[in-house]
Amino acid sequence: MTRVKSVAQKRHRKIRKLTKGFKQARRRRVKAGKEALLHAGQYAYIGRKLRKRDLRSLWIKRLNAGTRVHGLSYSKFISKLKKAKIELDRKILADIAVNDPSTFEKILQEVK
Repeated sequence: MTRVKSVAQKRHRKIRKLTKGFKQARRRRVKAGKEALLHAGQYAYIGRKLRKRDLRSLWIKRLNAGTRVHGLSYSKFISKLKKAKIELDRKILADIAVNDPSTFEKILQEVK
């Protein structure tokens, strides 16, 4: 009779492969590894949301620093941008403020 490979073993191998790099029982035992993977997935999901929040915060800080040099606050700068109908997002504006100050100064003159 031919040998039938267990489906459970295949699942266990999959879990062990995914838990590579984990510590102690979380790597060795299937049950502990399964639970660790569930938690890891939750942390990864939350982390993806937090990264977006952190980056937006960073862009705002960079814009605030760039506008304060020219005697304008961040909130006033954003409101004047909207009134001037300049549709550049914070990510692009922060990049311009850091890497190309002369262009950022031109944007500020346009806004004022």
